[in-house]
Amino acid sequence: MVLVHSTTLGAFFSLPLDSLLSTQGIMVMLLAAYAGAMWMFLTSAPKVHTIMVSDMEIARQFYEGLLDLPVADIPLHYYYNYEQSLGVTAGIDPLYMSASPGVSSGRNLNAPDGLWYQLKKNNQLHVISGANLGKKNQQRHVCFDRDCLEQVLMRVEVRGLKHKIRNQKPLNFLVKDLEERVIEMAEVSN
Repeated sequence: MVLVHSTTLGAFFSLPLDSLLSTQGIMVMLLAAYAGAMWMFLTSAPKVHTIMVSDMEIARQFYEGLLDLPVADIPLHYYYNYEQSLGVTAGIDPLYMSASPGVSSGRNLNAPDGLWYQLKKNNQLHVISGANLGKKNQQRHVCFDRDCLEQVLMRVEVRGLKHKIRNQKPLNFLVKDLEERVIEMAEVSN
């Protein structure tokens, strides 16, 4: 009787289990698991706003000192694809791209990853070099995202910093730092 029971049970599971454990069934399960993992990874990734600045050290003093933004970790989706997003070939190691190879500090401001700050819970600010100096050699911070500049402006207003809104569309405002330097925050319209 036990023999009949086991063969009946085996016959019950043989069709679906065989198709699930086939090569094609395993591949479908792996692809579904991969798609689920990628969906979870991408939906949990923070939204990243990028600002190009004319001087990284002055930008660090501004965002960390005046705006008191907490330093954030580089999101994984940026860490693994950073060389491709810059157009750098995969054969170049970012370690060799620093401006001063002999100098090592706790935080290399010329590193290809730039500066990272936490704006809100799931919003990060990525500060990179590349903006030109403005009129009268004033510092410029340029951004393509209006939402980012609105968040920075709100932070400037909350902190009570001297500022002047020059234009609403595209958003453009001036801020004075503690050294009395004028920093122009400019939205680049597409």
